[in-house]
Amino acid sequence: MCGNNMSAPLPAIVPAARKATAAVIFLHGLGDTGHGWAEAFAGIRIPHVKYICPHAPTMPVSLNMRMSMPSWFDIYGLSPDADEDEAGIKRASENIKALIDQEVKNGIPSHRIILGGFSQASANSANKDMHVLQCHGDADPLVPFLFGSQTAEKMKSLINPANITFKSYRGLPHSACPEEMVDVKRFIEKQLPPISDE
Repeated sequence: MCGNNMSAPLPAIVPAARKATAAVIFLHGLGDTGHGWAEAFAGIRIPHVKYICPHAPTMPVSLNMRMSMPSWFDIYGLSPDADEDEAGIKRASENIKALIDQEVKNGIPSHRIILGGFSQASANSANKDMHVLQCHGDADPLVPFLFGSQTAEKMKSLINPANITFKSYRGLPHSACPEEMVDVKRFIEKQLPPISDE
């Protein structure tokens, strides 16, 4: 399963229009699948970039009365002090690393792979020089805008603050919009330019 042992279907993939020399691995949010995001990336496709949109396994989610739904790990609550499913986060991280390793085996260098996601955030000292585009709608009823701006500030303490771009979108709820997708495309084009022999 392309290195994905999350008991989920194979990822939705938007192949590069020519030889893939870069990849974007994009994680969907709670209850979603990779299909819609693959469609969104098909609409902003960059010819040398392969887009991989994996599907989270279906599992009971405590936040939603243990209802089974696609989720990368269990979510106990949305407050900043809520407990976290550390084992589930570690398992999801290992499976995502397997997807990255598979793309490296396919010939794409790790520095030409972007990991992104909807309603996701993570950083550690090993990634202190990475570039981050964080987008957030100011009308998000699920993840308050304050959480998004606090996450951006926390990220600045973990990685090079000059590499963090926080963009807000007026009136946008917990979803994406065309303006945001254009910003995502520009970010990808800047981070993953064509290689000179393409």
